[in-house]
Amino acid sequence: MSARTVCVTRRPPGDWEARLRAAGFNVRVPEAPQDRPLAREAFLDAIAGCDAVIGMITDRWDTEAFDRAGPKLRIIANYGVGYNNIDIEEANRRGIAVTNTPDVLTDATADIAWGLLLASARRFGEGERSLRAGGFRGWGPSDYLGVDLAGQTLGIIGPGRIGTAIARRSRGWDMRIVYTHKDPKPAFEQATGAQRLPLDELLATSDFVSLSCPLTPETRHLIGARELSLMKPTAVLVNTARGPVVDEEALVEALRERRIFAAGLDVYEREPELAPGLAGLDNAVLLPHVGSATFRTRETMARIVVDNVLALFDGRRPPTLVNEPAG
Repeated sequence: MSARTVCVTRRPPGDWEARLRAAGFNVRVPEAPQDRPLAREAFLDAIAGCDAVIGMITDRWDTEAFDRAGPKLRIIANYGVGYNNIDIEEANRRGIAVTNTPDVLTDATADIAWGLLLASARRFGEGERSLRAGGFRGWGPSDYLGVDLAGQTLGIIGPGRIGTAIARRSRGWDMRIVYTHKDPKPAFEQATGAQRLPLDELLATSDFVSLSCPLTPETRHLIGARELSLMKPTAVLVNTARGPVVDEEALVEALRERRIFAAGLDVYEREPELAPGLAGLDNAVLLPHVGSATFRTRETMARIVVDNVLALFDGRRPPTLVNEPAG
């Protein structure tokens, strides 16, 4: 039997390639200019005829992609926690396993959320840009006034692993924690001392709102114009979840009109594009989707995707399987 082929759509750090080759796999890595996402046709060409694909969250798996991959494909090992880029129902129908990389990026993403929270509240971006441009002329009593963190209320939308880690980091600021979810989360409450509130009450109550929920049909545009209008004019919104959880155009308007104080974003509704006007707002702190970008985290993610591929072809259940494929 000929060696199985694994396509890796973008090259992550770590020893993943050596592990796959040592296990007898052919490894296919299409080269993208400057390590950017593959153009659609290049992606479709790359996955054709593969037994496994280690893919990125930027890869869109729809019926066309499954058809182009062909009948040999048995697993899509997604390099990331989220897998909303994959049509799970289609994968199930075709008997294709889908896996992700949970847990490993919890702390790294929580750190980014807090970095965005601090930078937004205390206007780090504005101050640094002004200083670098030669605008610093000495201390002034009214320069770059921000909002306090100590003793304030932090609202968590998405009380999972990352939401818990974000809430735990608030202890040094003696913050009150509130959260919203359709069901009570006793473990989250015990770990953080949080109080459960309806979404509207959380938005009206919180000084800081942090999004760490998955993207589902129910959470798409969960934060829109109406929800932003409920927030305090001194409030800060932070999104490290998925871009489409926020109606980005509505957020631009709320920031431009100073209906909320600031926002910190690491994810965007139409990545890598930004909503018109967002980049020009001083009260928006913007990062290029770097929530998991630490050496240890990204290398561990690479180890997990390889673990899943090896397990499946060894006849074992992949450790982080997220679907139930037919057959």
